[in-house]
Parts: sequence; C-alpha cells; structure tokens
Amino acid sequence: MLKPLFNKNSKLVAWISPNQHIFNQSLEWVAYLSNDHAWSTKTGNWLGPVHGVVCLDTSGKVVAWNQEGNINGTARPARPARAARSARPARPARPARPARPARPAMPVGGWSKLSFEEWINQ
Repeated sequence: MLKPLFNKNSKLVAWISPNQHIFNQSLEWVAYLSNDHAWSTKTGNWLGPVHGVVCLDTSGKVVAWNQEGNINGTARPARPARAARSARPARPARPARPARPARPAMPVGGWSKLSFEEWINQ
C-alpha cells in the first residue's frame, strides 16, 4: 500500500511502498529500499536511511516524511554496503490525493538542505 511523502512545507512530493520502493508524484519508480536505506534507481547511489516512512539524507537530516512516522533525524549514519539493484516494480495504481497535513515541528537534527528532487537525483 502506498503512503504519501511530504516535504518540510507539507507539500506532497512522492509515494512510498514501505520497505520496498519510492515513486515520484507521477508514480515513476525513483528509489528502491534495502535494509532500511534508499538507493537511486537512476544512479544506484545511496540516498540515506529510511526509518519506516521517514526519509533521511546521508547526513541524517529529514528530507521527506509521513505523519505515521517518527519525524526525527539522526547522527550522520554509516554508509552501508551497496545494495543489489531491485527489480523494477509494476506501476502502482494512482492513490487518492491525501489531505495536506499540518506542518510538523522542527525535527530533531533539523531538515535536510536538499529538496526531495535534489535528494532523489544524487
């Protein structure tokens, strides 16, 4: 089941299939998840940890979140070993547009300096 991901301004930026994949707003596959980390489908680069439905950059700061997650950053995470590329998933059905959530408080560790688009295109 896809869950919406929002940026620091509570704008819908993507969809996450927890523990599996991240899709952009057009439902194009942009990242795969392996061992609680996100990897770019375009470059294969490590994007950062993913704590459930909260995506962090490589410095441990929040890039994208969902209200079901604990919206907190971490100390700079250790770089994991490169994950094997995931098989391309079938394009999911378009979910209903979610209501815009209230802007969350500043997360522990702060917000990433990267926008979602910059993060996903590393």
